[in-house]
Amino acid sequence: MAMADPSRAQMTDGLGRRISYLRISVTDRCDLRCRYCMAEKMQFLPKNQVLTLEEIALLADLFVARGINKIRLTGGEPLVRRDIGDLVRRIGRHLGSGLDELTLTTNGTQLADHADMLADAGVRRINVSLDSRDPARFAHVTRGGNIAAVFAGLKAAQSAGLAIKINMVALKGINDDEILPMLRWCDAKGLDLTLIETMPLGETGEDRTDHYLPLSQVADDIRARHALTPLPDRTGGPARYHAVAGMTARLGLITPLTNNFCADCNRIRMTCEGKIFMCLGHEDHVDFKTALREGGLAAVEPLIDRALRLKPARHDFRIGTGETAPATRRHMSVTGG
Repeated sequence: MAMADPSRAQMTDGLGRRISYLRISVTDRCDLRCRYCMAEKMQFLPKNQVLTLEEIALLADLFVARGINKIRLTGGEPLVRRDIGDLVRRIGRHLGSGLDELTLTTNGTQLADHADMLADAGVRRINVSLDSRDPARFAHVTRGGNIAAVFAGLKAAQSAGLAIKINMVALKGINDDEILPMLRWCDAKGLDLTLIETMPLGETGEDRTDHYLPLSQVADDIRARHALTPLPDRTGGPARYHAVAGMTARLGLITPLTNNFCADCNRIRMTCEGKIFMCLGHEDHVDFKTALREGGLAAVEPLIDRALRLKPARHDFRIGTGETAPATRRHMSVTGG
C-alpha cells in the first residue's frame, strides 16, 4: 500500500482548488438503458481493457495516500460488477485512516442483494437514481426497467441503516409533473431528493433539447407551494441544498447548465479503464492503466501531478443554443456520475 507523504498531504490543481474527492467508475456496464444517459444498443468495453478490482484498489490506496478523503463508486451500475463486495471492503479499510467517506451511486436494481454488504464495509449513505415512481413511465425512461426491484432495494438499504438520497434528472415532458410528488414522497419516506439538469454527454438517440428543463424554473414552481431556504450543508459534490418549508427532506439542486458550479470543484474521476478525467465535460485525460501495468504504482504517481495541472477552469455544457452535438463523445456511464 502507498504510504502518505507528509509534504504532499493535499492535492491542489493549477487553479489552487483542493482536490479531495475521487469518483471511481468500476464498470461501464449497466442493466438499464436510461434515455438521457445511454444509447439503446451500447458497445461495452472488452474485459482486458477494464481495470481489475485489485488494480482499482491499488489506485484507490495511492489516492488516499495523496490526500483524497472521499471516494464514490459509480458506473455504469457498480453493483453489476462481479465481486464488487471485495473492492468495497478493501477501500473501506481506509475509513478513519485517511478516508472520511466511502459512498456509492446506484440505480437500485441490485441493491436488495448488496445493502448489508455496503453497510458492513463502512458505507453510510448512498445515492439512488430514480426518475419516476410510475412503473410504466420508469420502464419508458429506462427502456425496460422494473421499478419493483428498485423499491425492494430502497427497503433493504433503509433496513441496513443506510441514509439515502434520491437523484432525479428533471426531464421536460417526461417527469416534470412528478417532481413535487417525488419530493413529498421522499419526505414521507425519510429520504432526501436531489434534482439534476440533463447533461449533453454521448449520443443517446434522444434529443436532449426537447427534454431540457432548467432547475431555476423547477425551483420557482416548488417555491409557489413551499418556501425554500438555502442551507450551508455540503456533501462534497456539486449539489446546493435547500430546506423545504413543512418538510424534513432536503432538496438538492445540481445545475451544470443554468448555474455553473466549477469555481470550487474538488473532484476528479477515474473510469473503469483507468483514465483520469479532470472534468466531466472535457475529453482531456491521463492514462493510469498503461502506467500501472507497465511500471507499477511508481509510474502512476507522477501522473497524478500531471492530471492536476490539466484540470480546466470549468465545463462548457450547452443545450438549446444551436448546439446539436454532445459536449463529449463519452456517455455518462463511461466516466461515472
